[in-house]
Amino acid sequence: MTSSLLTFEQTLRMASAYGKKHLLLGNGFSIACKPDIFNYGSLFEEAKKKMSKELAAIFAAMGTQDFEDVIRALQNAATIVSVYRPRFTSTQKLLLTDADKLKAGLIQAVAGRHPARPNEISDRRYHACRTFLSHFIGDGAGGKIYTMNYDLLLYWALMHEEEDEDVRISLCHDDGFRKDEEDFEAPYVEWQGEVAAHNQCIYYLHGALHLFDAGHQLQKYTWINTGKALVEQANDALKKNLFPVFVAEGDSKSKLTKIQHSAYLHHSFKSFTGVCTSGAKGGTALFVFGHSFAKNDEHILNLIGTGKISHLFVSLFGDQFNKENSVIRANVERIVALRPRGFSELKFDFFDADSAKVWG
Repeated sequence: MTSSLLTFEQTLRMASAYGKKHLLLGNGFSIACKPDIFNYGSLFEEAKKKMSKELAAIFAAMGTQDFEDVIRALQNAATIVSVYRPRFTSTQKLLLTDADKLKAGLIQAVAGRHPARPNEISDRRYHACRTFLSHFIGDGAGGKIYTMNYDLLLYWALMHEEEDEDVRISLCHDDGFRKDEEDFEAPYVEWQGEVAAHNQCIYYLHGALHLFDAGHQLQKYTWINTGKALVEQANDALKKNLFPVFVAEGDSKSKLTKIQHSAYLHHSFKSFTGVCTSGAKGGTALFVFGHSFAKNDEHILNLIGTGKISHLFVSLFGDQFNKENSVIRANVERIVALRPRGFSELKFDFFDADSAKVWG
């Protein structure tokens, strides 16, 4: 590890010595674009601010931060009450009303913490972001991008196309979703990861707000197919009892449990595990941008230390020795110390987040 903070360009030159380089994104990626709206702990904490005491107590009693679990529990409870106490119609109504309130609270939290439409971000900023991403998934790059964010900024950047052909950037944006072969005109695309995984290069490790669980399939609602804003799409889906697939849990163990119970999330987790443990020819460089390496994501981060990643490059924002960055440095060193004996040393360096100019 070098003692000084490197620039992003310097780390790219160092990474060129390896056969593969991949990117892992944390919330700092979104904060760099919209620091006024994305600098928050979790969607649950945002929704909790306007939640009734009863609903907050149910989340606590069930030991979860998963909206879907609680909404379904309320709906199931209403059904059970109708059988055991058919005259308790007011209780049934209250349970269903609270389930609807929770759905509305989820949408309000999303709406309050997310741009509604892609055009709220300028072409110039998209171009800067796509330039950054091209180092990993551009023509011939051959890398993969994993994100722990559930917002839409990465998706919007991937789908944005520069009007000027002279500056147009080609990116691999295959996320395993394809048109529904049984309903080609559907306003969504469905995940076909099990059969379309070969070229997949984009993975939402903790799900995303545009991915909805339809039971028999995982659907991705798209701006191109619908022309509808995020809030409208989410509202429409929830009315059909379709829930966004994302990991809202607060601790690593709970997050991993959620991941293991979702085919899509588990598929993404296995892919990242493979990147960390496979030992690619020529070695593997992993860039981590905008993550604190906190323990609540150790189910993902520990794989870096215990696997065969050759070189880890971690972004730091501001003075590398300030309080926040000192914690990150200590967390990274803990991860590095996990490398088993007999494995090649895990090299690591820190680079200046600003120098990457992720959003210009």
